[in-house]
Amino acid sequence: MDDNRTRRFSVSRIVEHWVFMLTFIVLVITGLSQKYYTLDVSTLLIFRLGGIDYVRLAHHYAGIAFLSITALHVINAILCIGSKKWDSSMAINRNDFSNVIHNIKYYLDMEKYPALCDRYNYRQKFAYWGVLISAFVMITTGLVLWFPTFFARFFPGEVIPAAQVIHTNHGLLIFLIVALWHIYNCIFSPEVFPVDKSMFSGYLSRERMIREHPAELARIEDKTLDEIVDEYNNMYYQ
Repeated sequence: MDDNRTRRFSVSRIVEHWVFMLTFIVLVITGLSQKYYTLDVSTLLIFRLGGIDYVRLAHHYAGIAFLSITALHVINAILCIGSKKWDSSMAINRNDFSNVIHNIKYYLDMEKYPALCDRYNYRQKFAYWGVLISAFVMITTGLVLWFPTFFARFFPGEVIPAAQVIHTNHGLLIFLIVALWHIYNCIFSPEVFPVDKSMFSGYLSRERMIREHPAELARIEDKTLDEIVDEYNNMYYQ
């Protein structure tokens, strides 16, 4: 770590994020164009890609990539946490709910400074687990739709149309959540506008660390939280 930046993400995490993002974009475009095939933009897209069969093929290949990157992420996380290489910093705990209440009070001017979050704050944790759980839902229902005759051997026939309803509607929900929540926080939020550069460089400025992850910064610099809070107060209240 230098004086002004803190290393937050390794190269492998950055690559993983970009593969996940690009795969997600392909799945959204090819999936929603099939769901809303009567729209002019969907018709144009399907025509440009060579027809509905090619759109479905692209969706399936992107689905394989999405399944692979999700499985690798989960397996890697389990192995690294089990071997103590990583800590369970993304696990939701009681302190996260306390931080939610603290920040509500802060926004209402009832607290002097934001919640003292660690490596990941509650918004990042809730978004992470929401995306991960949604990924399992989409992968499961997608496999059912891709291989309906196989799954019909083991489950009632009603599972197939149910999977279609869940897959298409949940896919739209994920798209809206990512568009309204994640993209806002990474691009349009006043704190990072015009773009959050941390997933390009892997680094976060010390100023943002003091504001967003003071507990982690205190641990990295071997300081007390009170010292970091004093720095925050000097930055914003002098």
